[in-house]
Amino acid sequence: MLHVKDVNVAIAGIQVLRGVSLHVLSGKTTILIGRNGAGKTTTLRAIMGLLPVQAGTIVMNNENIGLTAAYRRASQGIGFAPEDRRLVPDFSVEDNITLPALALGLPAAERLCRLEEIYTLMPLLGAMRKRPGGAVSGGQGKMVALGRALMVARNALLLDEPFQGLAPALALEYVHILGVLRHNRPDLAMLITESTPALLDEIADETLQIERGEICREVAADIPKSAQDNATSLR
Repeated sequence: MLHVKDVNVAIAGIQVLRGVSLHVLSGKTTILIGRNGAGKTTTLRAIMGLLPVQAGTIVMNNENIGLTAAYRRASQGIGFAPEDRRLVPDFSVEDNITLPALALGLPAAERLCRLEEIYTLMPLLGAMRKRPGGAVSGGQGKMVALGRALMVARNALLLDEPFQGLAPALALEYVHILGVLRHNRPDLAMLITESTPALLDEIADETLQIERGEICREVAADIPKSAQDNATSLR
């Protein structure tokens, strides 16, 4: 379980998060919605240690990771796909995907096993695995970023605005992938930020709204759909 409690974050002296609290249970999907500038991306970046936390705690599986270095968050089994993808343009698609596993020093056999799992889930990535990261389209880059996050997401997966800039067909494919992922990885916790979350209704267990850096209300919770039903309905 990922648990964020009373987290405050300031950027350049401006208070962005004010006592943000949320939790994502294993096997559940939480959607965080809000306008641009509401604090969605800052929340994810704080969880990943990319922004310093002034106050509050971030706990993953009963371990307080809020004070650990950013590079150690991936070793906690947390995968993160940022909105802007952050691919290495001169690396191949496959090298971009395996980069965090190499950084963690995972054995070659384990890297290969995880890579095959990702290619099975997203055949598009396997088809373009030798293509340079700088030669993929923006939508394809989103898929590569998802694959890279899944290389280390053993416990939790954080996705920042995954549908931003995607063509409708690719957005639907992305939703389908998330539905299949829920079915294949029933213990994985997912936290997804979105400005317009309608596409995620089928897989959302809880939807929270953030405004001016505060979680202001719960939009929906405990949608009574099994992971199997979700995956089937998205096909």
